[in-house]
Amino acid sequence: MYDSEKRAPSIALEGSESPAANEQETPAFSHREAKKLVQDLFTPKPVLFWADFLITVSIGYGFAAIYLTAPAFSLIQIAAFLVSGLALFRVGIFIHELVHREEASMVGFHIAWNLIFGVPFLLHSLLYRSHLDHHHPRKFGTPAEGEYLPLGAAPIRETILYLAQIPAVPLFAAFRFLVLVPLSFLYPPSRRWLLERWSSYTINPYYRRVIPPTEPLGLWAVLDLLCLLWLAVVIGLLLKGFIPWTTVGMVYGLSISTIALNWVRTLAAHRFLNTGGNMTYVEQIEDSQTIEGRSLLTLLLFPIGLRYHALHHLFPLMPYHSMGEAHRRLMSALPEDSPYKKGIFPGLWAALRELLRGARTAEKAGQNPMQVWRHPETATYAR
Repeated sequence: MYDSEKRAPSIALEGSESPAANEQETPAFSHREAKKLVQDLFTPKPVLFWADFLITVSIGYGFAAIYLTAPAFSLIQIAAFLVSGLALFRVGIFIHELVHREEASMVGFHIAWNLIFGVPFLLHSLLYRSHLDHHHPRKFGTPAEGEYLPLGAAPIRETILYLAQIPAVPLFAAFRFLVLVPLSFLYPPSRRWLLERWSSYTINPYYRRVIPPTEPLGLWAVLDLLCLLWLAVVIGLLLKGFIPWTTVGMVYGLSISTIALNWVRTLAAHRFLNTGGNMTYVEQIEDSQTIEGRSLLTLLLFPIGLRYHALHHLFPLMPYHSMGEAHRRLMSALPEDSPYKKGIFPGLWAALRELLRGARTAEKAGQNPMQVWRHPETATYAR
């Protein structure tokens, strides 16, 4: 386990501490020099966001309609299911960009994404604000954030348990909005509990979010109520017979497919080797992985810049459309022994093999750091 006295430096980010300049400079890596190489690539281009989103969501919903109306188990239904699932997966991944995009030029995009996709899929963008903890200098890689589990240093059964959660995610979302949201308004003291325990789209089931004073509680209420209203309308249409009950099962299956794509993709985002202690800045970069291949599988499973995950942890505010160029510049300019280059894989399978290799080693050694996540009071990270 990492020394509990380590303090991980950070990059400037919403919700995180402002780092001292020298904290990011080591003999092995200079954040300052790396940023000089890509300084001109941080401005988002709203037109690209809008075009990508509108085209992709049209494909996703269009093929979903074909999937729902085509003859059961026909080739056209199966093809429509696959195309719609991949397209809606890409649309959903925009939530990752929304967390980091607070520019005035992107306000309209936030609203449109939530109304067109976030609310219908019970995944409004505030449910992912917990992602800011994933970039917190003293929380990354510890039980104090929701997007890290030590799967690469734990027995394989932990990865199986991780994947086994997937079918329950839509059911938990429905329960949250149908039961817990109304209760939180009828009994206001339970509202904070709901935001802390049942309001984060994460892979760590033991995560408890700390609500900062800057949290937009009013917007939370509006988006929660919109999702509740949407569910009430759908249930009403079901009870009146306007929507067949079989459609519920088909939509559930489509939702599961998009969630599964994201959770499998997440397995290649990090090495997942940290066992609960603080990580240094360089260790955080080395733990984050880049999928450099350009196969069709890579392009489909790592949309919106997610295959450049080390780059994202290096520069969280860089828009996804700039990442390809930024990566090329860094690969050309940085030395071969740079921490940035240590987590590069040619494809998904290579990254998964590395994770499973670590899991098998942990299994043989009888080690399971997941106990730290299940009992976070024993963790050594700084709170």
